[in-house]
Amino acid sequence: MLWLQGGPSQLETFDPHPGTRIAAGTGAVDTALKGVQLATGLEHLAAEMQSVSLIRSMVSKEGDHERGTYTMKTGFRPDPTVVHPSIGAICCHELAAAGTDIPRHVSILPGQWPARGGYLGDKFDAFRTDDPAGPVPDTSSLLSAKRDDQRLKNLDVVESAFAKGRQKRVDATLHRDTVAGARKMMSSEQLKAFDVSNEPLALRRAYGETAFGRGCLAARRLIEVGVRCVEVTLSGWDTHANNHAAHTNQLKILDPAFAALLRDLRERGLLDRTLVLCAGEFGRTPTVNAVGGRDHWPTGFSLALAGGGVRGGQVIGATDPEGQKTEPTNPVTVGDLHATVLTALGIEHDKVNQTPIGRTVKFSEGKPIAALVKGNT
Repeated sequence: MLWLQGGPSQLETFDPHPGTRIAAGTGAVDTALKGVQLATGLEHLAAEMQSVSLIRSMVSKEGDHERGTYTMKTGFRPDPTVVHPSIGAICCHELAAAGTDIPRHVSILPGQWPARGGYLGDKFDAFRTDDPAGPVPDTSSLLSAKRDDQRLKNLDVVESAFAKGRQKRVDATLHRDTVAGARKMMSSEQLKAFDVSNEPLALRRAYGETAFGRGCLAARRLIEVGVRCVEVTLSGWDTHANNHAAHTNQLKILDPAFAALLRDLRERGLLDRTLVLCAGEFGRTPTVNAVGGRDHWPTGFSLALAGGGVRGGQVIGATDPEGQKTEPTNPVTVGDLHATVLTALGIEHDKVNQTPIGRTVKFSEGKPIAALVKGNT
C-alpha cells in the first residue's frame, strides 16, 4: 500500500486532461499503454503501465481527511459502533504465514491514522516504524546480555506470583504472548529486512534517495521474508494552495519509487503474487482556487493498482474533461475497490465475521470489478 496522505490531485497524477481548462496548465506524458497518459512527472511509471491498471472514477462519501482515510483503508464509513479492519489487517488474518518472527502488518513512515486491526483485534494493527535509514525502534536492549536476561527472570518471578489464583484473567491479557513475540522479533534474522543499506547502491538510487524510496525498498524486502502487508506513507498532498508546485515536488519522490518497486518485484518473480495499491483518501477539485490550490474532491478521483491477482493495462471509468459533470463514467465505490483487492488476493470479500460484541459484519459490501480480477472475463 503506497499511501498518499492528504489527497493527491487526479489531474496532476493518474487522470490528466492536458490542454483543457481544468488542467490549468498541467501537461501529460504518453505511457506504454496506447492512448493512456499520466501527468507530467510520472515518466518512470509511464514505462511500467503494462503492469498497472488505473481506476479514474472512484467515488466516496467522505471529504474529510480522517474520515476519508478510514473509509479508504477499511472500505466502510466511520461507525461509532464498530471499528473495521484495514485491508492489511484482513490479509494477515486470512492469509497465514508460517515462520514469520516479525510483525506481518507493517506501516513505514506512518501518518496520523495508520492501518488498524479493528474488530479483528489489536494484534493486527500495523507495526509502525520510520525511515529505514535508521534502526527499527525498540528492538535492541540498552543492557548487557547478562543483565537483560536477569531482568526477564525477575519479571517471571513477579508475574508468576501475581498469576496465582487469577491465571485465566492473566492469560486473557495475552501479556506473556506479547512479551514473547517482542523478544523473538528482537533476536530474529528477519529484522534485517528493514535495513536497506545492504542493497546495491544502484538499486537504492533507482528507488530514490528519500525516506519514501527507502520505505518502498524495505517493503519489498519485508514481503520476501513473509510480511503480508506493508503500508508506506508519502505525506504532503493536501494542496489547498500552490497545487501544481507541490505536486511537482511530490512526483519527484513518488515516480522513481513506484516504478522501481514494480521492476524490482518483477525481476525477483514477486510481482505476480504481490499486489501494489497506490491511493489517497480522495482527490482534488477540477477548479483551481484563488491561491492556486485544489480543494477536497471525493467524486471522480483516481488510484493505481498493479501485480497480484490484478489484470494490468486496464483503465476503469472516466471523468469529464470539462469538469461539468460531477458523476464520473462507470463510478467505482470504495466498497467495490476493497472487494476487488480482496478477491484478487484470494480472500472471500463478503465473508461474514462477528465483532467482539456479536455484531455480524462483512469484510466488504462492494462487488469486485470483473475487468480487473484475473480469471474473470
